[in-house]
Amino acid sequence: MPNTTVVLVHGAFADASGWTDVVTHLQRDGHTVYAPANPLRGLTSDAAYVRSFLETLEGPVVVVGHSYGGAVITNAATGLGHVKALVYIAAFALDEGESVGQATALGGNGEAPDLLAVTVIRPFPGAAEGDGDAYLNPDVFPQVFCQDLPVELATVMGAAQRPAALASLVQPSGPPAWRDIPSWYMVASSDRVIPPAAERVMAERAGATTVEIESSHVAMISHPDEVLSLIRAAVSATAG
Repeated sequence: MPNTTVVLVHGAFADASGWTDVVTHLQRDGHTVYAPANPLRGLTSDAAYVRSFLETLEGPVVVVGHSYGGAVITNAATGLGHVKALVYIAAFALDEGESVGQATALGGNGEAPDLLAVTVIRPFPGAAEGDGDAYLNPDVFPQVFCQDLPVELATVMGAAQRPAALASLVQPSGPPAWRDIPSWYMVASSDRVIPPAAERVMAERAGATTVEIESSHVAMISHPDEVLSLIRAAVSATAG
């Protein structure tokens, strides 16, 4: 397998440490791996930041996004010829004009979670009126975000979570990179953050090679082997 650069983009309420097992094994495979910090300030600016990072790399590059990180890579990779594959792990593969908030209702089966009911909003300097940082309430974080992880680990993750600006939930997506770049998608059938029905809709319309596993929202932590298999499949399919 040739050396491919793999870029892993985390989502909201998380950080790059969630990719630890995946990074370790991809490096053992011989790949160059990066897991940059997602700013979580808003879709437009977050995508611009990740795009600027991708532009510093030489191909071939496979870009992986988890959760809100999927929305970011959908915008960041558009038109970048050296990006050969997109991999979505329980992630937002948005269509043009669609927001994260709107995408949770895809599938039409009433599963869309009311995350605002379990979030704590805190202001931050320079925030626009009505904006603020959204944190998942630590009291429910283990049950909502990562119910298949040990409680001790889930509790630490809840305490150390990175918040996302509310603006990131409502800003519309631009032209999606998945229209021109092959994509792979992992549906987490026990996800309590993004409804599995919505994940299936996003995967299908992107024409993604799709696998489904019984997992919470954080499949890359609770099921790293399956996530690695999907990333490796994307790397193999686009090598050369």
